[in-house]
Amino acid sequence: MKTILLVLMLFIFSGCATWGGIKQDAKDGAHWTKEKVNQGADWVKEKTE
Repeated sequence: MKTILLVLMLFIFSGCATWGGIKQDAKDGAHWTKEKVNQGADWVKEKTE
């Protein structure tokens, strides 16, 4: 039941109306996360040198 509710909320609040849009948002989200992780790692490296 929780899974169904979670999926329903993702569809409602994701802002994309098609399966292609959902896949694109997921792909972009992974790319954004990689960039943020790299920026965070660079920041930590600068602070610890």
